[in-house]
Amino acid sequence: MSELKKAICGICPGGCEIQAELQDGVLLSVKAAEDAPFGSLCVRGKAAPEIIYSPDRVKKPLIRTGKRGEGRFREASWDEALDFVADKIKEISEAFGPQAIASHSGRGAFEQSMGDFYNGTDMVSLNLLRAFGSPNSSSVGSLCYVSYGLLAPITTFGIPATGLLPDFENSNLIVVWGANPVTDSPPFMFKRIVKAQKNGKKIIAIDSMKSDIANRADQWVAVRSGTDGALALGLINVVITEEIYDRDFVENWTVGFDDLKEYVKQFTPEEVEKITGVSKEQIVSLAREIATSKPVTLRTYTGLEYSNSGVQNIRAVFILWALTGNLDIPGGLTIALPPKLPMEKVDIPRPLMQPFGAEKYPLFYDIIGSAHFLEFPKAVLQADPYPVKALLINGSSTLTSYPEPDIYEEAYKKLDLLVVIDRFKTKDALFADVILPATTYFENNSYQRYPGGYIRLRRRVVEPVGEARNDILILGELAKRLGLGHLYPQSEEELLEKAFAKNPELLERLKASEEGIRLPGQPAEYQKYAGRSLRSDGEVGFPTPSGKVELRSSLLEKYGYEGLPIYTDPIEGPKGDQSVYQEYPLILSTGTRIQSTFRSQHLNIPGLLKIQDKPQVLINPKDAENRGIKQGDKVLVRTQRGEVHFWAKVTEKVLPNSVEVNQGGGTPIQVEEWRNSNVNQLTDFNNRDSISGFPIFKALLCQIEKS
Repeated sequence: MSELKKAICGICPGGCEIQAELQDGVLLSVKAAEDAPFGSLCVRGKAAPEIIYSPDRVKKPLIRTGKRGEGRFREASWDEALDFVADKIKEISEAFGPQAIASHSGRGAFEQSMGDFYNGTDMVSLNLLRAFGSPNSSSVGSLCYVSYGLLAPITTFGIPATGLLPDFENSNLIVVWGANPVTDSPPFMFKRIVKAQKNGKKIIAIDSMKSDIANRADQWVAVRSGTDGALALGLINVVITEEIYDRDFVENWTVGFDDLKEYVKQFTPEEVEKITGVSKEQIVSLAREIATSKPVTLRTYTGLEYSNSGVQNIRAVFILWALTGNLDIPGGLTIALPPKLPMEKVDIPRPLMQPFGAEKYPLFYDIIGSAHFLEFPKAVLQADPYPVKALLINGSSTLTSYPEPDIYEEAYKKLDLLVVIDRFKTKDALFADVILPATTYFENNSYQRYPGGYIRLRRRVVEPVGEARNDILILGELAKRLGLGHLYPQSEEELLEKAFAKNPELLERLKASEEGIRLPGQPAEYQKYAGRSLRSDGEVGFPTPSGKVELRSSLLEKYGYEGLPIYTDPIEGPKGDQSVYQEYPLILSTGTRIQSTFRSQHLNIPGLLKIQDKPQVLINPKDAENRGIKQGDKVLVRTQRGEVHFWAKVTEKVLPNSVEVNQGGGTPIQVEEWRNSNVNQLTDFNNRDSISGFPIFKALLCQIEKS
């Protein structure tokens, strides 16, 4: 007889509320919870039993017995594995200093309690090594989210993107720019957008391909990949030229308007059409619609980060919303103050020594305080700025995520210690000295916060598989062996006590609730910049140096960057080196998400592989016909860096002369087709945004031929 249990999905940290079916303690199936505030379920969550009980799960600690990269290990006890790691860290620290130890965190470190107790300003980088004395905590923030989430909004508004929320329900127009909400984890915003559209809200999607949201939208603005910044500046040009901007807001709450006005004169609709492929008529009508349909809200995400002016592109979009008076008004892009949390958290200061990457990307370091992982190979292979000898990877697959992975493999072979904490054997794990098995969130006790003040305890649904442990407790044991155990929770019970230390009564209420509790909310407040709630000094205005929206950023100029949202056309593109463009005439965009996987995860799960069993390159019918390529053909994608096989999907969803290539392949446990198709063998380690250091994943060049 099976039993039903109300729970939180444990496949990703999104926190979707579900109903789990179990028999004798084994998870049989899951479905979205009914009548729950955040009841939802994606295809990955539906495959939870296959993922939890996959034969590929790492079930015991492993210690390397072969050469790095061979993947030969022996089983070990937890004490032996953790003692080995701690002793080696101490040994390296004594010989080279604590800065010789580095860490890298990824998707596996996104869980709520991990973020609260172990993660830094970028919400991912571990602070464990910072407490040990090393500045070299890094994360997936070295190539994802930080441009959109921190660098662009903070240099413009003084506010991170987590504090800029779209108000779909009260808007007249929803603009989705460089995002595809159906693939979000969790998909809460997607549901809100769909509901808003049913209630009559108009949607405009701006994207380089006809994604799901572009297909649903009332209007698709098809822009050449990597040129969104030019489009945003072209829209600003029209708004200023036609004087349809919010004059009161501009005069009272912005700095740098005259400089911006002068700069955007060159971005006429005619010129922007040549750059972006968007017609001048559509540019003018779009600008007028955004400026006059007030209120207009915005949903953008990480899609604009991956070009040579990624940070500035995003700034230009944010500036457009400020100029048109759609900032912090009902139905616009609202400003949300961070919630006051009841947790007891230890503040761990930055070490005095700077991490690798700080000198090259000083603003990145100033805002985040983390090392930049694009500079990790140089630290290992060239001892620049000093020797780095050890790396702890927590829940991340770097060799399928970073450009030109052979460079990282070379660095990993030179390390004195590489430790991987994960649920599955990634490509990184093949080079590890020690692999430590982590649980899925179905096997943990924790808690989850949701938008709007809703909070719920995460209760263990199934017992840990094998000897797998909660990441929090793995790091807690390691911290204890390094003399830092007092800084971190040592049990799930202590975790909850610390998380609600300032409100223990709330914890008791949550324990008594099978579902969750919605905390009392504050009345909606708008135009908060006119009050004193945004600035830490209690003054009126925005939390920027000027107290205003900085169209010309003083923070960027402080570090030697252009203060205006300067556009840079992709260095490797149609307007770049013409000899390269002749040999590689297709614009290459990588990383478009698909439903069955999240990056490199789950490409070994049979049920999910039924959705898409092979990595694809999406190619326009005209480009396919010119190359004799038909639907389903195996093809070779070539760039200046390398060549990789994919399978052709011939579709009008991509623009002529452009292709979209799936990312995520390259892990040894994946099926053969995915395992042999690591798209980052095509991308460029050296071609980056100069402010963020992010690789140019969506504006490179390639050629395709039938295999």
